[in-house]
Amino acid sequence: MTMNAAGGRRRPPTIHDVAREAGVSRGTVSRVLNGGHYVSPAAQEAVNAAIRRTGYVVNRHARSLITGRSDSVGFLLTEPQERFFEDPNFNVLLRGCTQALAAHDIPLLLMLAGTEDERRRITRYITAGHVDGVLLVSSHSGDPVADELRAAGVPLVACGKPIGLGSKVSYVAADDRDGARDMVRHLLSLGRRRVGMVTGPLDTPGGVERLAGYQEVLAEAGLRFDEGLVVSGDYSRASGEAGGERLLAQAPDMDAVFVASDLMAQGVLTALQRAGRRVPQDVAVGGFDDSPAALASSPELTTIRQPWDRISAEMVRVLLAQIGGEDPAAVILPTELVTRESTRSAASV
Repeated sequence: MTMNAAGGRRRPPTIHDVAREAGVSRGTVSRVLNGGHYVSPAAQEAVNAAIRRTGYVVNRHARSLITGRSDSVGFLLTEPQERFFEDPNFNVLLRGCTQALAAHDIPLLLMLAGTEDERRRITRYITAGHVDGVLLVSSHSGDPVADELRAAGVPLVACGKPIGLGSKVSYVAADDRDGARDMVRHLLSLGRRRVGMVTGPLDTPGGVERLAGYQEVLAEAGLRFDEGLVVSGDYSRASGEAGGERLLAQAPDMDAVFVASDLMAQGVLTALQRAGRRVPQDVAVGGFDDSPAALASSPELTTIRQPWDRISAEMVRVLLAQIGGEDPAAVILPTELVTRESTRSAASV
């Protein structure tokens, strides 16, 4: 900061101070701040050194008036607010996206839109140009947000493939179907034959793909698909507990269960323990995500690890590329089976 003429409070350094310190024109400083085009390496180094010495910070509002950009990105979660605080996956993804954007000096705005009114308000806010692009999380089929943002020309990257929009929207996803196949094959390899499933919401890509993987492996193993062994949940712990109770009532001979999220699996463990079923001795349990909930469970959960760090980094990379003018892109990342105490060979118990 610089002292004013009266020797009072310091004013923040300006672009003029940087130019004077670097010995270059104001226009050269401006070009450095906007990407360094048509600036010699020596001048760029002089400007960067002057910025460090003066402590100059870019006035984002002023720059946005020139560039037409907000220099910020929205993280939009289309779920009720309580889900954001309950499900650890959202926090992990938010942290990863924040860190990836920080490397580009871009702030991330958290937006929660769990009701129709909230979605309308936030869609108006986004399409008014208050953010340069959106990272969309948990998009259900029939949810108009993705389609409305795409139609408005807002750069958009979804976490998971948006149902019904195909290649029209960029997305980054873990390979949900392959992860589900790995889990069900693991349970069958332990000698289990009555494998139940608690699915995620079937209007979400993860819900659909994980159920498809479960069904494919049963067919591969020559086992008949039994509708009584499948119930649906909404990724919450409470829905897992209710799903576990329904499975026990519909298929009391169930000896394993694949649960489409670790948080729901915690609920299934509660239902099994209440019914006097031992895990893994009587019923082996497998989850999905490898979230903190997997290690907080008793016993610790065998699960499918989603590469959250890579997912968040790729979402940011694809979004920034799209903001820069590139076409939509799709990225699918591999998952990994992580075995823990909630599964064990039937022969060893």
